[in-house]
Amino acid sequence: MFEAFVAGLLLITVSELGDKTFFIGVILATRHRRSLVFIGVVSALAAMTLISVMMGRVVSLFSPTVVHYAEIALFLAFGSQLLLKGWRMADEPCAEACEEAMETITQSEQVLIKRPTNLAVVLQAFGLTFLAEWGDRTQIATIGLAAAKNPIGVSVGAILGHAICAAIAVIGGRLIAGRLSEKTLTLLGGALFLVFAATATANGV
Repeated sequence: MFEAFVAGLLLITVSELGDKTFFIGVILATRHRRSLVFIGVVSALAAMTLISVMMGRVVSLFSPTVVHYAEIALFLAFGSQLLLKGWRMADEPCAEACEEAMETITQSEQVLIKRPTNLAVVLQAFGLTFLAEWGDRTQIATIGLAAAKNPIGVSVGAILGHAICAAIAVIGGRLIAGRLSEKTLTLLGGALFLVFAATATANGV
């Protein structure tokens, strides 16, 4: 369980910093009460984590050998892709993810009243975060972890990682957003996925 917890925690904290969902929290926190944004964002990410873990447990019903090699292939593919992408990047702040988050929020606020209620703010943060996270690399990786490791450990570690990233986003995101290097974060994420692949290979079926 401890190994699964650490894997889930590292996966999320490294992958989510500077991601689109991170900037959704940053931008919303500048427009609404931080506590409401935090509740909405963390609730969405926790729900997504639990769904991913349940999907992982369904995958675990397949042959252990198939699941094992699929896990290794998944982590190798993600790791190689991120390292290649990071190597080609300029060492600049996370402008692309921030722009995507801003566009998503602007579109959603066109249907909101000028002074939204507390519930409306929570639901906006929840909905935008959930949709942004669906089909994301971290969701797929969480499914892979849950298929091969203790589901409770993965769930607790991933949710804690999401809560840490969300807290950073809504409390101090504006201060550090311009200092986050997309190149560095991408390379770290790629290296982490390769570590997971190596660990899975060493552990065997």
